[in-house]
Amino acid sequence: MLTLGIDDAGRGPVIGPMVLAGCLIDDKTATKFKKLGVKDSKQVTQKRRELLEQKIKQDAETFEVVVIYPIEIEEKNKKKVNLNELEAIACARIINKINKGFSKLKVVVDCPSPSISKWQDLLKTKIENLSNLEISCEHKADQNNVSVSAASILAKCVREKEMTKLKEKYGSGIGSGYSSDPLTCRFLEKHAHKYKDEGIFRKTWDTWKRASAALSQRKLF
Repeated sequence: MLTLGIDDAGRGPVIGPMVLAGCLIDDKTATKFKKLGVKDSKQVTQKRRELLEQKIKQDAETFEVVVIYPIEIEEKNKKKVNLNELEAIACARIINKINKGFSKLKVVVDCPSPSISKWQDLLKTKIENLSNLEISCEHKADQNNVSVSAASILAKCVREKEMTKLKEKYGSGIGSGYSSDPLTCRFLEKHAHKYKDEGIFRKTWDTWKRASAALSQRKLF
């Protein structure tokens, strides 16, 4: 049976894009991937991820990647489209593109919402053809399903490449882009205003708002 696994990378960072990937594999390839050590991208080193990325692209039936940049996240947010809905739209884009000519396809998605049933219902409203699909949205699917693990690695590798581009332009001090990263926090403290129109920040995030407010306060004094 063919299984399409879907996962995201970079959902929470204040800097850089969110990336979603879908990876379509059959049962034989699933077994091969397990032997290769394909697992949740967070459990694999960057060097190993990059090696596995090439194997996954080589052996998968097909794969698809969607990159959602901060400017799109901001624009959708202004239209009251939150991150959960934006992710459902992106997942549906992947499903709609890959779901061509299959009599049956199993889709497993690492669910981004606490409410699995609610988010799965939302996802289904975005999919063009449901007749041949068996859809399963799960928590920890990236740990429990190898097709989702493969998608997780693809998404993470693309996210890391996007961050490398930003580091080349803005310096390595930009860090990982996550609010928990001291490098990223220091970068924000210095440059939240300077680069606010460059399309790299998620300005609706509290982390950016706090850094921006602190800079404004400093200017007053």
